[in-house]
Amino acid sequence: MTTKNTLQDRQIYYSVNSDTAQSRILTGTGQELVQYRQNTFMRIWYNDLYADFEPHWHSALEIITPEENWYDITIDGTTYHSVPGDIMIIPPGELHSLQAPETGSRFIFLFDLSTFNRLHGFASIQPILSSPIHLTRGAYPRIYDDAYQLLAQVRNEYFTQNEFAELTIYSLLLSLFVKLGTNHMSSIPLFSNSRIHKQKEYADKFNTVMDYIDTHYMENLNLNDIADSIGFSKYHFSRLFKQYTNYTFCNYICHRRIKIAEELLEQPDLSITEVALQAGFPSISTFNRLFKQTKGCSPSEYREKNKSMLL
Repeated sequence: MTTKNTLQDRQIYYSVNSDTAQSRILTGTGQELVQYRQNTFMRIWYNDLYADFEPHWHSALEIITPEENWYDITIDGTTYHSVPGDIMIIPPGELHSLQAPETGSRFIFLFDLSTFNRLHGFASIQPILSSPIHLTRGAYPRIYDDAYQLLAQVRNEYFTQNEFAELTIYSLLLSLFVKLGTNHMSSIPLFSNSRIHKQKEYADKFNTVMDYIDTHYMENLNLNDIADSIGFSKYHFSRLFKQYTNYTFCNYICHRRIKIAEELLEQPDLSITEVALQAGFPSISTFNRLFKQTKGCSPSEYREKNKSMLL
């Protein structure tokens, strides 16, 4: 499903990204500051470098599609050997390293999800995008072809710079996320002994829970109350929530608040204390501790290191 890129193709790929020097901006904690295309939420690179990248992380969602030869992606001790035709999705904030062969090429997609996060219903997709996804035909037979074609269209819109390209890419990404969400729902036995219509009813309840968390993260969210609201015991709800999101209830709340805090830290008029409170943390000390534990730097250090990208 891949084709060899000609010299003319490569010249187009390079020229479209001529608005940046293409140099990587890394902080002392391994954070990479992504340079999105001016006034957009994206950057797509054509990469044919024989170069490895040491462990780093960034706030962007990253998608890598090898075109010629393999590409290895190591995340949390697991190495994913990605070959032409594979789609590797790396969650925002995930520490990862990259290993390249002596020859080869790949496309690297980088997207800021902050705009998507504001969409109603996207909360149920966020847990899926919080874990690495090695999307291959064998592992994802129901959606692989559609996912591959959607990313091919995204790439085409980006490099040909068609009219309304950004809007088109936005809609294509939404389609990709919906397919990932639908596939996830159909592949986990939330209620294996229930009929299809009952499974859908329960899935709708969990989607409602995710939306509720996404709009009430500032409040003191109580597991018992939320479990009661959809008619489950806290033990049954906890088990199902972990299966649905791959997080415990408490860990997901913390994860979501940290993501909100990252966005708020981009607003220089907000103090660190205001960020902590608006993100739902009970105290500044709790916020500082959990943020540093998750991101490897304090909130103030995170803001300072991102300042150059916000001017």
